Amino acid sequence: MTKSGLDPKRFEAIVDGKQTALYTLTNANGMEVCICNYGGTIVSVMTPDRNGKLANVVLGFDNIETLTHSPEPTFGSTIGRYGNRIAKGQFTLAGTTYQVPLSQAPNCLHGGMKGFHFKVWDVIEASANTLKIKYTSADGEEGFPGTLASTVTFTLTEDNAIRIDYSATTDKLTLCNLTNHSYFNLAGLADGKPAPVITDHVLTMNCDNYIPVDATCIPLGHRAKVEGTPFDFRKPHVIGERIEADDEQIRNGAGYDHCFAVNRDEKAHWKDVKDCVLASIAECPTTGRVMKTYTTEPGLQLYTANWLSGFAGINGTTFPRRSGFCLEAQHHPDSPNQPEFEQATLAPGETYRQVTVYAFGVN
Repeated sequence: MTKSGLDPKRFEAIVDGKQTALYTLTNANGMEVCICNYGGTIVSVMTPDRNGKLANVVLGFDNIETLTHSPEPTFGSTIGRYGNRIAKGQFTLAGTTYQVPLSQAPNCLHGGMKGFHFKVWDVIEASANTLKIKYTSADGEEGFPGTLASTVTFTLTEDNAIRIDYSATTDKLTLCNLTNHSYFNLAGLADGKPAPVITDHVLTMNCDNYIPVDATCIPLGHRAKVEGTPFDFRKPHVIGERIEADDEQIRNGAGYDHCFAVNRDEKAHWKDVKDCVLASIAECPTTGRVMKTYTTEPGLQLYTANWLSGFAGINGTTFPRRSGFCLEAQHHPDSPNQPEFEQATLAPGETYRQVTVYAFGVN
């Protein structure tokens, strides 16, 4: 059994002809991260509070059956080939227009009907603190052009950070926008009880701008200043303080479900990754747990679990509305149809690289 109460045998199965398993990363501080190669999914993260008490701080499941049939299949998963939304599932590359599935009609969300979070990834390396996995997406899979070979490496560092390194190559011009979709709750989960809501968490974001969206969460085509809006987290704010504000953008997202543009002149870099800057700081005041997000990406999607319905997951924990928050490092939504945004294209001979770090501590 793991520290989070997981039985690795319950994650062993053959899915789509491939073996699934649970992999456990540990460090000298007693932190533990459990990852399943189905969906490249972070299943649990045990990290201490200000009193040294360990608790799981991500929403997840405790067996392969519930993981593969989840009402929310993105819990902790690796998202691809294109994270977030593509308007009407259409985009044009080099004069050719492609149609991909409308997995959240009228748009494509998270790579189509069976994106990377539904795939069994091949394990390339597994050690005490590192898991390296690979998935090759065939040309035409979910309507996307090119054979895309993607690799994701999860590393649990000795200073209690989860570092995620992504890379990908293609044999044809395509889109590539990978991310991790963990739902965090720094209060910690308790077996058999509803997860606490995260509206008391305090959030700071190194973002002067965010991406306004329409009623289907597709960008309106520009970045907007956060100043004077419920999206201004440049100084610490309680997440729930303005989550029900009388604001069109809040209504469009049913709360927060928006991409923020990360300030790239930030001085706080993550160690040896010179382009990985501090994008956000989240803190739970009751436990003192703090999570800093560093990324190389231009955007950070804040989602406050506005559509969770209370279903059960890991060790009998239930997940009511707003019992988790996501900070998904990525390119901006619908970028192939938004000329103002950085493009998420990948050509033969190029290598897609992305680094995201979730660094845990206490206050």
